[in-house]
Order: sequence, then C-alpha cells, then structure tokens
Amino acid sequence: MNFGFVIDNRKCIGCHACTVACKAEHDVPLGVNRTWVKYVEKGTFPNTRRLFSVMRCNHCEDAPCVTICPVSALYKRPDGIVDFDKRRCIGCKSCMQACPYDALYIDPESLTAAKCNYCAHRIDIGLEPACVNVCPEHAIISGNMDDPQSEIAQLLAREQVHARKIEKGTLPKLFYIEADAASLVPGVAGPEKTYTQAEQTAGVGHFARYAEMRMDIADPEKMAQTLAGEKKTPQQYGVTVPADTANGKMLDKAWAVVREQARRVYDAPSKGVLWGWEVSAYVWTKAIAAGAFLIPFLALWLNMAPLTETTQWTGVGLALVFLAITGFLLIKDLDQPSRFVYVLLRPQWGSWLVKGGYFITFYGFFLVLWGIGKLLQIDGLTAFAMYGGLIFSVLVAIYTAFLFAQAKGRDFWQTPVLPIHMLVHAAMAGASCFAILDLLIPGDAMWASYLSQTLQVAIVVNVLVMAFELIIPHPTADAKLAVKMITKGQFGTLFHGGVLAFGNLLPLLLIWLTGTEYLALAGALVLIGLYFTEHIWLRAPQHVPLA
Repeated sequence: MNFGFVIDNRKCIGCHACTVACKAEHDVPLGVNRTWVKYVEKGTFPNTRRLFSVMRCNHCEDAPCVTICPVSALYKRPDGIVDFDKRRCIGCKSCMQACPYDALYIDPESLTAAKCNYCAHRIDIGLEPACVNVCPEHAIISGNMDDPQSEIAQLLAREQVHARKIEKGTLPKLFYIEADAASLVPGVAGPEKTYTQAEQTAGVGHFARYAEMRMDIADPEKMAQTLAGEKKTPQQYGVTVPADTANGKMLDKAWAVVREQARRVYDAPSKGVLWGWEVSAYVWTKAIAAGAFLIPFLALWLNMAPLTETTQWTGVGLALVFLAITGFLLIKDLDQPSRFVYVLLRPQWGSWLVKGGYFITFYGFFLVLWGIGKLLQIDGLTAFAMYGGLIFSVLVAIYTAFLFAQAKGRDFWQTPVLPIHMLVHAAMAGASCFAILDLLIPGDAMWASYLSQTLQVAIVVNVLVMAFELIIPHPTADAKLAVKMITKGQFGTLFHGGVLAFGNLLPLLLIWLTGTEYLALAGALVLIGLYFTEHIWLRAPQHVPLA
C-alpha cells in the first residue's frame, strides 16, 4: 500500500468544500488549516485567469518532519501515510521548520503539532478521506498508487503531473494535473499584505505571540528579482511578456511583469516566526556555555597559557550557569514544556534535537564531575572530566547546525559551513567572557595575550565564514531571498552596522591598536555582535514563504 493524492486543476473550482470538510471531520480550530485553497490570478484585464491550488501535507516518502521530530510524535505508517500522535508532541515546532510545504501548524487548543493525516481513521475502515468525498467536481483523487487498477495509479500513468519542491528530495506524494508555477512556486506570486476576500493575515494561538509577518519582509518584487538570478525566463513559468523584455539582460524588468501578471488573491494566514527570541538567545547562551570551558581548558591541555585555579573554577562555573540558562530557554520555547522530559525518555534518535539534549546532559555531567574530582583532589578523575568536557563542549557548540540542516524547509540553513560558524562563535564567546572577567580576576600577561590572539583569529575566521555563507552562490531562490534580506533587506542595517562593524571589525581594530588594554571592551562588543548574528541567521530564513 502506498497512498497518495492527485489534485486535478482542470476540475477544481475553488469552492473550499475540502477545507470545510476537513475542519468538520477533525474539529480543526479557526485560524489554522489542514487543507486550504490558494488563489492566484494571472494576466492583466481583460486577459486574466484564476488558478486554484489545494495545499496540504504531501505525505512524503522521505518525510523530513518525521526525521526531525524528537519524540516520534510524527511517524510514517506502513501504507505510506504520515500520521501524528498529539499525546507525544512537545510543541518544539521543529517539524514545521523541516516541512518544505508549510503543511504543519500548532493547534491553538492542544498546543501540539497537527496536519493532514489522510483521514487515517477513515482509511482504516475502508472509506476515502473527507475532502475526497465532499469535492463536487472529483478534483481530489486519493488511493493506492501501487495498485495499477486504482484511479490514482492510472492518472499518474497517463497524465503529466507535477509535485512541489521535488528538489528537496522528500519524494512528495501529492501531485497536480495542469500545475502552474505561478501557484505552486511561492516566490512567483508572493504573499500580499491584504486580500480581496479576507483580511486575516496571522494565525492564532502560538502565532499570536509573534506579530512579525513574513509578507511584510518577503516583498514580492524582491522575490521576482531573486528568481531572476536563476537566469530563467518568465516564459518558462508560462507568463507572456513584451518582446523587449525577453532577453537575458532585461530579466529584472521581465520579472516585474511577472509580478504584475501573477498575484496571490486568497491564501491561508501566515504562521509568522516559529522560532522566536528564545531560540536566538538559546543559541547565544549555548555558545557561551561551550566556549567558557573550551577556551581555558584548551589552553591548559595544549600548554598555551598558564591557568590559575581561580580561572579554571570560573570557566566551569560560567559554563554551568549558561548551560542552565540554555536549558531554560530551550524548554521555554516549547508549547508543551512539561513534556520536555520525553526528549530524553522517549527519544527518536534520528533527530538532532535528541542528540543535542543528550550532549547538553553529558556536558553538564562532565562539568560537575570535574568539580568533584577537583574538590576531592583525584587527579585522574579531574583529567578524565577535562577531556570529556572538551569533547562535549565542541558537540554542544555545533549540534544545532545539524538540527538546522534537518530543517529542510529553510534553504539558507542548508550549508556545510554552519558547524564551523557555530564552533567559531563558541570560541569568540568564551574568549570574550574571559576578556571581560579579566577586569575582575586579573591574570598574567601571557593569559591576556592568549585571549587576545584567540579573539583576533576567531573574529577573522568568523568574518570569512559569514562571507562564504552570503557570497557563494546559493542553488535555490529561497536561500537567495534570505541572503538578500540579510544584506539588503530588513536585516541589512543590523547586519552591516551591528554584526560586521560593531561586533567584528571594531573589536578587531581595538585589539590591533591597543593590544590588551581595551580587551574587555572588545569582548563586550563581540558578545553583542554575536547575539545580533544569531538573531539575523535565525529570523531571516523564517520570513521566506513556503507555500
């Protein structure tokens, strides 16, 4: 058995019967949808056309939401249906970041993730999904794609069909007959600030906490220009443009015509920012927790600088404090914080959120073990704890990069240099904290020189890594759009002024010109710049529309 959907756009009349039937069948609250219909209009009066696209879970063969879920609240059934168990969900919203199709939402009543589950309870008793039954035009076809006698298998065999975002490698099982890129590719007809038939622009429940709407940042004109960077012509998207705009040198002007001819006129509410300030702060405090142990004990291990007992205890204490803050922020961001223990007790080992939870736990264990060994003067135990702490400080620093890589819906995070990015941030954070603490707990000149050199090297590497992340051409329009937001869009001023100038170049200049005299000030500037960086790197990709 391998269930899938076909949406026949030749028949769909945009009546929303499927949306209503889905809401009635599953008691879906107002403001969120498992199935919805997006309207896109193409052309200019009087030569116009309206497109209807039914949007929902694609029940992917390789479902990224299942892979990233830390507690197996989402799972794939033997018949190919991707279902969920709200009793296990912790409300971490990782599945929503992983889904390239924007199919999941947080139920405002249960505060758990939900989506189309193919009406699995109906399938189990031999019925079709509610949306299929209610569609007046038989525009939604469901069934077993592996059965050559089924209607869906015959349609897939004889009709030319399209699926959304096949480049993500998810192997989606929702297919469209007579698909149009103006409707299926989010960037062609970007989100609008208002719609002719509805004015609700934000969801409810969790989303009400974050008023920032993607449509305010993801300007449709900029989307068109970003798509132009792919060197594709508007004609490839089925749009007719004047002859003088058809050559490659006029792509920006041509895409302005695309924007004029293809526009969204009805859509589901935006989900806004899913991971807010708690996650930005959590990544920042995690970098400090890792760096506070890594920087001094790496110096001790490699004999790069003398380390007093006070400095060693300060490093361990600082790491424990910020590790506790990290854990608090991680739990605070959950919509079901009381279930956080499920991550450790009911783990789904494919999720990097689970691995990260254990890395944090073992890191804390080695920190405490070091303190016990030191207090009891057991040198072997202290050395063992130091090596374990060094290993897990690195793992704690970088695991979020792998978690972000599992978030397949956010193309900008799919970069192989992100682990280096986060490890360098840990080094910068640790050196900066000790540079500030050197005012209160003065060390010798060699220790200050070590901090100065570490900070200089880390800043230079950080700037180079950011340059790689932003300058090297990205393969997708979504990633390019996120880069434009960072460098030229809403985040441009904060990035150039707060991150580059204030958080990297100014501290580097201070150290070069004054040596260690203003090292504490340089460290404070670096810490502020790091938080700005985490804020931007986390937020910008979430403003790119997925559906």
